[in-house]
Amino acid sequence: MRLSLNRIKNARNKSDKSPCTSKQGVSIVKQKHKQLHAKSINQPEVFWAEAAHNIDWKTPWSSVLDDSDAPFYRWFAGGKMNTCYNAVDRHVIAGRGEQIALQYVSPVTDCEYGITYRELLAQVSRLAGYMDSIGVKKGDRVVIYMPMVPETAFAMLACARIGAIHSVVFGGFAANELTTRINDAKPKLILSASCGIEPSGVVAYKPLLDEALLQASHNVEHCLVLNRSQLEAELLPQRDQDWQHAVASAPDIDCVPLDATDPLYILYTSGTTGQPKGVVRDNGGHAVALAWSMKHIYDIDCGDTFWAASDVGWVVGHSYIVYGPLLVGATSIMYEGKPIGTPDPGAFWRTIAKYNVKSFFTAPTAIRAIKRDDPNGDYLQGIDLSGLKNVFLAGERCDPDTLHWSEDKLQKPVIDHWWQTETGWPVAANLMGYAPVEVKAGSPALAVPGYQIDVVDVMGDEVSANESGNVVIKLPLPPGTLTTLWQNEQRYQDSYLSMYPGYYLTGDAGYKDEDGYLYIMSRIDDIINVAGHRLSTGRFEEVLCQHEAVAEAAVIGVKDALKGQVPLGLVVLKKGVTLNDDELNQQLMHLVRQEIGPVAAFRLVSAVQKLPKTRSGKILRGTMRNIADNQNYNVPATIEDPATLDIVRNTLTRMGYADAHV
Repeated sequence: MRLSLNRIKNARNKSDKSPCTSKQGVSIVKQKHKQLHAKSINQPEVFWAEAAHNIDWKTPWSSVLDDSDAPFYRWFAGGKMNTCYNAVDRHVIAGRGEQIALQYVSPVTDCEYGITYRELLAQVSRLAGYMDSIGVKKGDRVVIYMPMVPETAFAMLACARIGAIHSVVFGGFAANELTTRINDAKPKLILSASCGIEPSGVVAYKPLLDEALLQASHNVEHCLVLNRSQLEAELLPQRDQDWQHAVASAPDIDCVPLDATDPLYILYTSGTTGQPKGVVRDNGGHAVALAWSMKHIYDIDCGDTFWAASDVGWVVGHSYIVYGPLLVGATSIMYEGKPIGTPDPGAFWRTIAKYNVKSFFTAPTAIRAIKRDDPNGDYLQGIDLSGLKNVFLAGERCDPDTLHWSEDKLQKPVIDHWWQTETGWPVAANLMGYAPVEVKAGSPALAVPGYQIDVVDVMGDEVSANESGNVVIKLPLPPGTLTTLWQNEQRYQDSYLSMYPGYYLTGDAGYKDEDGYLYIMSRIDDIINVAGHRLSTGRFEEVLCQHEAVAEAAVIGVKDALKGQVPLGLVVLKKGVTLNDDELNQQLMHLVRQEIGPVAAFRLVSAVQKLPKTRSGKILRGTMRNIADNQNYNVPATIEDPATLDIVRNTLTRMGYADAHV
């Protein structure tokens, strides 16, 4: 549906010179932020050309912004560079080869060691040499299905070195999820490992990989497998090779000059249809934006130590474990462990102190887990955090309680910021390396330079301050954001650009206050945000309906004190089913774990006689979610059977959610 934007356009035209609103007497710091943001919106080509000088170019660009094929904008068209060269080689050439590039910390294996930029260059150039020797060339896809070990970073950088397009798949995903990504990306090579290590024990990856390849319609020619000491994998003749043996005999290879607009990677994110969307990131704009963000947002320069406590399978791991820190010559912590249980709630704080981390990035879920196990901050006693300057939280909305607890216990600035897999780097944040502004609990602060954020109603008209609406970003998006979806430009337009022409639909709802601070409150669609991991309700329902006893299913995200949201399933059983509730629930939980993986955190499911629907057959998930979370709601006029809402309420109450008295 294409909607009118006349009022929003008129309002924006009147205020283009001051996109960030402010009160009289605003501080010098906020004015500084405002002026920088205004320059990025009013003079984007000047702004980003200046930022691009922090990256080494083989050939200068002919156009900073190419809008000849709008809405498929391209940044730094005509320029040639290489992301791996900028992240690794140039630091060695500049004489910083002995600086630690990656500091591996693995409490689950009791192993820690540093990798210098010189050692990183040697590992990456040899791995790239192996890829080249088996015929992997520029534009070929490589799937990386690995745990949090340095070799995963080597794999990403080696792909970047030769222009292969990598697609990292989170190691916690089940075989079926891996299969869908293999079929879509059609890789020539898969890089994997024998196992991952979780607090619960060893997780064998190779059987999952073998099963995924058995299911896949695309034939993969080569698999390179890293055998870990905790579990040896059985290699299949012809297809599989041992990582250490193959790379040891491989030649070094130099970086291949790439067009700035060439794809760097594909990262799959959940779609509402259950079919994952392959977000495509380019080389040039990505490097420029990440280098800019490291300094301006995270306050990280060459030689500083940065830690993003995430996983390389997610966008945070791509942007701020591997590429961002290395592009600016920083040291990046690569942590194989959890905030609690490996071994205790003090693990994060001890790691920060030991390696003198300057800026730390984690999810609110991690802080809530630490708070749950150590409410008084006892594990902080005696730990010297004097080197820590900033704590950043993202991945889901940070509730005020979590923010205030962190500030109180750490005595450091705690910065909520908001972005998405699609954007690749922050959309709204506090510029801690340039012009820090006041922290407001519940808000990720102001629009980052390059992003023009508006909040609109369903008709596309800009809403007033403190009024909720759909959060949109005016095109063109800045460098570093998605350029399209992998081999599906129509879906890119349909998913993000068609509802509000000239604007990118974030899929989030929220509001801006009178100072221009943004507040993200919920998802517009039915994506469930489990501890920062976006999972599709459609995918859950698809899996539940595979069970022979289930006729139909509905899954909603309900509030959870630790994870933000967790999935809750309601199923309608086929007639004549004799399974008892406990038996059915165990089977359904096992099925979801098998098909989607433990990351789904699926433990809440119950049978109901009937699901609430509209007359056209649409399941009323939003209404059910409101009931579960004790939110106000109106009975939709199109409901087929109002009595079904009482059925759902009674079931949810038994499950510990909907308050029977509301």
